[in-house]
Amino acid sequence: MAHAALLCVLVRGLMLSSSDGCEVGMSDRVDSHRSIPINGYAASIVTPPLSGAKPPLPHQSRFRNNVISTAKYTMYTFLPKFLFEQFRRYSNIFFLFVAIMQQIPGVSPTGRFTTAVPLAFILMVSALKEIIEDFKRHVEDRSINRSKVLALRSSPSAPPGSRRAWVELQWADVVVGDFLKIDSGRFFPADMILISSSEPERMCYIETANLDGETNLKVRQAPKDLPTWMESEKLDELRGTVNCELPNRHLYEFNGSICLEQVVKGITSTKTIAVNNDAVLLRGAILKNTDWVYGFVIYTGHESKLMMNSTAPPLKRSTVDKITNKQITMMGIILVVISLISAISSQIWNHGAVDVVWYVPKAKYANFGLDFLTFVILYNNLIPISLQVALEVVRYIQASFINQDMEMYHAETDTHANARTSNLNEELGEVKYIFSDKTGTLTCNIMEFKRCSIGGRMFGHAETGVDPQEIRALLTKKDALAKQIMDFFTLVAVCHTVVPEISASECDEEITYQAASPDEGALVKGAAHLGFVFTRRKPAECAIEIFGEPRIYQILNVIDFTSARKRMSIVVRAPDGRILIMCKGADTMIYERLSANNDPHLTATVLEHLEVFASDGLRTLCLAAAEVSPAFYEEWRVQFEEASSAIHQREERVAEVANRIEQNLMLYGASAIEDRLQDGVPDTIADLLRANIKVWVLTGDKQETAINIGYSTRLLSAEMELVVVNEATLDNTRACVSKHLNERRAQLAAPENQLGLIIDGKSLKHALDASVLLEFVELALAVKCVICCRVSPMQKAEIVQMVRTQRPHTVTLAIGDGANDVAMIQAAHVGVGISGMEGLQAACSSDYSIAQFRFLRRLLFVHGAWNHNRLCKLILYSFHKNVCLYVIEMWFAIYSGWSGQTLFERWTIAMYNVIFTALPPLAIGLFDRTCSAETRMAFPELYRPDQSEVSLNRKTFWVWIIDSVYHSLVLYFMTMFLIDQDVAWSHGRDGGYLVMGNICYTYVVVTVSLKAGLTINAWSWPVHAAIWGSILLWFLSLVTYANVWPYLPVGAEMAGIDRMVLSSGLFWFGLILIPITALLLDLVFEIVRRTLFKTLAMSIRESEIENEEPIPLPNAKLRLNETARLIRSVFRPLPRPTPTEPPECSRQDVEMKHGYAFSAEEHGVVSQGEIVRHADSTRQKPKGQ
Repeated sequence: MAHAALLCVLVRGLMLSSSDGCEVGMSDRVDSHRSIPINGYAASIVTPPLSGAKPPLPHQSRFRNNVISTAKYTMYTFLPKFLFEQFRRYSNIFFLFVAIMQQIPGVSPTGRFTTAVPLAFILMVSALKEIIEDFKRHVEDRSINRSKVLALRSSPSAPPGSRRAWVELQWADVVVGDFLKIDSGRFFPADMILISSSEPERMCYIETANLDGETNLKVRQAPKDLPTWMESEKLDELRGTVNCELPNRHLYEFNGSICLEQVVKGITSTKTIAVNNDAVLLRGAILKNTDWVYGFVIYTGHESKLMMNSTAPPLKRSTVDKITNKQITMMGIILVVISLISAISSQIWNHGAVDVVWYVPKAKYANFGLDFLTFVILYNNLIPISLQVALEVVRYIQASFINQDMEMYHAETDTHANARTSNLNEELGEVKYIFSDKTGTLTCNIMEFKRCSIGGRMFGHAETGVDPQEIRALLTKKDALAKQIMDFFTLVAVCHTVVPEISASECDEEITYQAASPDEGALVKGAAHLGFVFTRRKPAECAIEIFGEPRIYQILNVIDFTSARKRMSIVVRAPDGRILIMCKGADTMIYERLSANNDPHLTATVLEHLEVFASDGLRTLCLAAAEVSPAFYEEWRVQFEEASSAIHQREERVAEVANRIEQNLMLYGASAIEDRLQDGVPDTIADLLRANIKVWVLTGDKQETAINIGYSTRLLSAEMELVVVNEATLDNTRACVSKHLNERRAQLAAPENQLGLIIDGKSLKHALDASVLLEFVELALAVKCVICCRVSPMQKAEIVQMVRTQRPHTVTLAIGDGANDVAMIQAAHVGVGISGMEGLQAACSSDYSIAQFRFLRRLLFVHGAWNHNRLCKLILYSFHKNVCLYVIEMWFAIYSGWSGQTLFERWTIAMYNVIFTALPPLAIGLFDRTCSAETRMAFPELYRPDQSEVSLNRKTFWVWIIDSVYHSLVLYFMTMFLIDQDVAWSHGRDGGYLVMGNICYTYVVVTVSLKAGLTINAWSWPVHAAIWGSILLWFLSLVTYANVWPYLPVGAEMAGIDRMVLSSGLFWFGLILIPITALLLDLVFEIVRRTLFKTLAMSIRESEIENEEPIPLPNAKLRLNETARLIRSVFRPLPRPTPTEPPECSRQDVEMKHGYAFSAEEHGVVSQGEIVRHADSTRQKPKGQ
């Protein structure tokens, strides 16, 4: 988990552009570029032990430090930011106003602190929750900032003759200008220029999946004009400056220069070396297949490209909170209106009854403003002050339920689900759109050679792959099939750019393959497993062993893979002297170049096998070769070298020349590679679609790879029609979108259409232009699913923001695992990060983190749905119980001459929300559920109603308010009628107004508690304890409070009230009659609703109760673990067209149907051919000092 912690803060980033001069600028804030001295102030820092005190650094005023923070608060910003967030809630503003008004003498009928104390308690609870949650973020940040790296610093422990040594630093102590040493498998802690490496030509391999989502390794190379002697002991001798642009967010752009000072015969001169993006190592990338590199730090901390490609953590608010705010506003308006009516009525009553009620002091009614404030304070709890604290407590405990759910625990990585915020629990139950990354989120980023087609025969199994014993047995027969198998796997072992590394163990030599292309790595490893082992590579040789028999192939030329060519080829001289062109690529490209001598039955069978492989979600390549005559080769070689060195149109000329030799190929067969999905991904996506959730896949990978994953995850199916937008210009994109929209308007109008949209990053840039946006949005939001390929991190965020803008009443969720997903995660209503083996970059900036994509299903269907229903009921019930009590004060005002007098004792009013009715809302918010977890997982359709806000909308809210007003009418007037009918006590005395108030108060507590019972679907012991305990708690409090005076100087007016109330027979008669009468209408309504308007959830709930055991998962026997077996039931192999009826498909359609996909870096600083020519696995690599 140390590695996982390392990633927690790699959360954003990007930057850079141009500069050439050697002048040293005085300030980043003024100059348009940055100049960094080599071996300047960074070299002068004497680094003490890590535990020692660190002196102030002179550079800190000029460059940002390397400290990263993803927390919401600091010690200084907590109070203002927290208060700002809290007082965005209208209810808190209102109660602050009431608390201030209560301090005016003679205004408050309920005392001075009956609002201030509960409000302070609410704010303290909220503050405590925020502190706990943000403390976790600070801990994660600290673990990253304290990660270790080697830096070249001045040190007392430097070896003799040198003033500097490699010292272990924390990431936080890295500064601009440092030389760092990074070992294989480690993350880069800052943006650096590559200076030297363990590989030939100072190359290195890096994995940028955390930055751009691409799975293939990329090659970086140090600037070629740097001195060749730049090893660690020589770095100290460098002098000069590095010039580069100010920090920016551009991942793929960098222009800068290194100005080296050289002293020759006492004369100092400068040499300027250009630096571009091919020499830059970005924070968040991982060093792969390279023992070590040296780098010069140019950007640190929040100025790194990774961090600049992200925004500040947003303060998100749930839809339920926003709706509640609106309803609170409406209740506030109503409160003001009835306060005005009451104040006006008070004035009218006072002037009209002045002769009758001669004992009432007139001075009290002389001020209309004070009357108004009195009634505002009297009615203020129509807005429940306890609502916010109840929400905070319930959300926090709901988050702990998520954290402790063992069904979302991943044993392999020892990772639990983690709710990093609790404010969005209910949003998980309303999700309509899911935006998912591909690499590391849907897939494991592990590729394996699984199956192949050779000689018209299919080999391999989806689970176990190709059987080595079967291959060996067939090769012993020496027949035509044996030769075809030999040729096929020989091509696999030879035609690639993989470099082997040999490490000697105690027992034997162990070969590790370095592959920039994960597809090639999987093929070479697969061939080695079957006995065709790639053992050595020299600049012009490739050595393999076939079941122990060595063979050496001379490498003559390598023709690189490109997206346009969709193939790569290699020209070799075989051990028998023949010159062969070996080629692998898309079936459409290979079949166009096949010789007429190929067996038609074989070629047709391979196509059928390709469809089977594609239906299993496998990535396919066709393999072919041809013999080339020496004379033709010599002529071709000259042309190829000329094209490769051309200044203009080099790529086009190379492709044209390559096409001349890639002809008359003999088909060897086809390979099938599994891009392994995470467990349960197809099941999860299928269930999400059943729940009416639209899934968009946003990836930096290639179009073919993304489409292939779409099929394997069951996001795409054979029945779906794919709408592809892949245009390079604005005009073409506009025309393409308009064409698809107009041609398919009727299909798009169907609610369950079978259309999928595929769009690449370049087209997306134009599609988001104002002139195209409206039509693109109409198309994208109408199709069943969308796959966006080659998109940048910011484009991911723009897509999410586009959907949020165009569909403001729907909830979006973004899920990813890499730093390139952070902007998307922060842009969505709910952000979910994948944490696990590779790290926690996305998880650190997410709202919720899970270890596997499959856990998203339980997070939404169980916790999301439960939390949404619970909180909606909690909010409605909180308003209900408050309106029920405080509207009674208005009815009493009618009979008290609008005096502002309270019917209830002031502290019983204050404690109504805090104590006597505090437990039922908690029980609703924590333990209510419509269906069991097993049932919700089995029936994703149960999720649909929550997406349309049926649980909490304007209509539902006001139905509850009207019901609570009805309850208040019944409770007040029936109580008054009951007391008025007869002498209530045997001694013949009547009680005062507080006696009636306490009787009515008792009926209110009983009624609202039983109302909670009618609201709850699932009764459990905590529910029973909350409902009956609240009633019992009031009776105990009544007896206690009525007897504390004169022992304590409080509640003098309540003395003896308990005996007067509890000794009345009318009280006990009303206790049975009045609450039942009030709730009778609710009971009838529930019976009618569950009988005549039964929903799916009600039916399933009744089935659960009747069966008394969980409903089994439907088609459980079909829910298998392996991706291929899951897909096969949905994706049927397509029939091969007959020769008389050629398929009306484009080349792209055929490739998608046949599963073609291949990942490799294009146009890199070092071509694939150069890698092969410089690689020498027999050479001893230099050791980093």
